[in-house]
Amino acid sequence: MKVVFFINVEIIIVKKQILNIMANLKGKNLISITDYTKEEYLQILALASEFEKQPKQPILSDKVVASIFFEPSTRTRLSFESAANMLGARVIGFSNPAATSLQKGESLHDTIQMVSSYSDLIVMRHPRDGAARYASEVASVPVINAGDGANQHPTQCMLDLYSIQKTQGGLDNLHITMVGDLKYGRTVHSLVQAMCNFNATFHFVSPEELKMPSSVKMHIKNMGLEYYQYTKLEDVIPFSDIIYMTRIQRERFSDPLEYERVKDCYILDAATLKGCKPNMKVLHPLPRVNEIATDVDKTPYAYYFQQAQNGVYVRQALMAAILGVK
Repeated sequence: MKVVFFINVEIIIVKKQILNIMANLKGKNLISITDYTKEEYLQILALASEFEKQPKQPILSDKVVASIFFEPSTRTRLSFESAANMLGARVIGFSNPAATSLQKGESLHDTIQMVSSYSDLIVMRHPRDGAARYASEVASVPVINAGDGANQHPTQCMLDLYSIQKTQGGLDNLHITMVGDLKYGRTVHSLVQAMCNFNATFHFVSPEELKMPSSVKMHIKNMGLEYYQYTKLEDVIPFSDIIYMTRIQRERFSDPLEYERVKDCYILDAATLKGCKPNMKVLHPLPRVNEIATDVDKTPYAYYFQQAQNGVYVRQALMAAILGVK
């Protein structure tokens, strides 16, 4: 009887902790991945797992989600809108700012104020670093950053965490390799910051021009963790648990010649993966250009399409938590 009593007390304590975490998430912006705690990450991932089992739930039928994209997007915009629709929300917004009053000179400040008055939650992508933070300071409803320039992409980071957790059986003590555009790649900036909570060891593969920013590397050092830098992809294959490929982003280069010089610097093909760990997985935020050869798609290591699918469940979890329905 005492054993049962202690177990029941522990269950009650855990449930209270979960309720406290979820209460903290209600109405909370997600602008940078560091806005949320490790415990909040894990609770979102647990909720995403529930939505994966049952994605269609009309729990947001009385909510309006504004999807405003000032920059092109396929997966992020469609997965957010799909997630909202599966939960019964109404979706308003735009994917082409040329068709809005911004073309008439309306400021971002005024646009956000107006969109706030029409919705319960704003999902925003913008080409300028810091635009999402500014929007959150202006808006009267919560804001989710769907990518701001070369700065942050926290919801991509959340779905990356979910994908890593699913494929590796956990998040702790992993060797995370990141390849390609580490200077401008907002997805890798967010993921490094998140994985620092799980005692990761980082391996950065890039040309000199596209190295991971010093601020991100300083964050790793401040957390007491290690990172290593390489120029050859082959050097990291044998010990990587995750290989996170990135596209060299033409749109981030002011000098076309600089882009041409580095655009094909890393191409991962099936032959390159020889000797990798059996459970290693290749991730990519997509779209890919040619940095992952199509012959990788048929290997057991490819996980990038499933990774994109996971975005629906993670974004359902975020919207449900922020709107206080879970």
